[in-house]
Amino acid sequence: MRIITLTDQSRNQLMEELQKRSPDSFPEQEKAVADILSQVRKEGDAALFHYAERFDGCHLTADTIRVTEDEILQAVAEVGQDLLSIMKKAMGNIRAYHEAQKRQSFFTTRDDGSILGQRITPLNRVGIYVPGGKAVYPSSVLMNTIPAQVAGVSHIIMTTPCRADGKVNPQALAAAFILGIHEIYKIGGAQAIGALAFGTESIQKVDKIVGPGNIYVALAKKAVYGHVSIDSIAGPSEITVLADHTANPRFVAADLLSQAEHDEMASAILVTTSRELAEAVSREIDGFLAKLSRREIMEKSLDRFGWALVAENIDQAIYAINEIASEHLEIVTENPWETMTKVRNAGAIFLGPYSSEPLGDYFAGPNHVLPTNGTAKFFSPLSVDDFIKKSSVISYSREALELVHEDIESFAKAEKLTAHANSIAVRFEGE
Repeated sequence: MRIITLTDQSRNQLMEELQKRSPDSFPEQEKAVADILSQVRKEGDAALFHYAERFDGCHLTADTIRVTEDEILQAVAEVGQDLLSIMKKAMGNIRAYHEAQKRQSFFTTRDDGSILGQRITPLNRVGIYVPGGKAVYPSSVLMNTIPAQVAGVSHIIMTTPCRADGKVNPQALAAAFILGIHEIYKIGGAQAIGALAFGTESIQKVDKIVGPGNIYVALAKKAVYGHVSIDSIAGPSEITVLADHTANPRFVAADLLSQAEHDEMASAILVTTSRELAEAVSREIDGFLAKLSRREIMEKSLDRFGWALVAENIDQAIYAINEIASEHLEIVTENPWETMTKVRNAGAIFLGPYSSEPLGDYFAGPNHVLPTNGTAKFFSPLSVDDFIKKSSVISYSREALELVHEDIESFAKAEKLTAHANSIAVRFEGE
């Protein structure tokens, strides 16, 4: 792992490298995605069957595109009770956390007879995308589905790629089973996003699409935004660890690698006030790489996006942290709670040596669908709020409107919108 003194120049160099992972940096893939979406929109199921055969080697028909109840039960049996039990525990934690996010509609009544309020309603139909490439994430099935269920979404469907034998990853199906999802389709990639966004003969159009995926999925979600809502345009995984001399280098190294193993584009960054710690972490990483199974992926990730930045002091380190705005931020300092008060930008914050990032990925309860590529500066984790709509409610009595009608008419005339003014004035004609 490269160890570099933190300066304005090195920080800017890092930010430049990280931006190369942005979905905006893949024009060739963007064109391919546009072609796929166009075909799905024109040809519906026929396009889905074509791309399933082309990309997944899977022959699908109108009779086999949907996962059957028997296939779901077979997957549950294959996964076994031990993993199901763990999933159910995680499900309980995730549901409890998201229940606390629920909002209520509200109304306020004034003495003049006016009533103002906000009505909250859940989305009707949501599509959950579940990837099936280099890694399969049943945890993402839980994380994307539970806040939608807590919000009260009526219809939740799932799409995920099938294998050449026409089967779907059993762990993903088992997670769907314990959540009560039974509408599942064997379609992945940009074509699945197109099906959810536009609808086909087999798959009904949804209101919102959520869930992670590769660059083609990310670009497809970007392209269909506006036809439907999306959670975000997710980039590769990323972790930043802010540490001082009190941190355990073995823990830090293990946590950095926990994200580097996702894919070659993942970033793993250490920002520390201790060069000795940075050097010790680098040695520990070398030791772990010699025995962990996804070594090749981790090495490529660290070669391109693995940095250890040594800061002069904690304030300089925190400035860099806020500029990076990482998806996952671990704070392993002498007083992590105090340090956290200076952090403005991070998707999820893990405090102390025993709050390792995978705790959030699987079990603690907060959502692991997080803003990436620096978007934690203005985006938040997936939550119940992502699955609701808010409608403003306005009710004025004649007496309440009479008190303000001249002000409204004057305001409208100032904007040269005479029909606006007239809409108010006609209610008081002849007075």
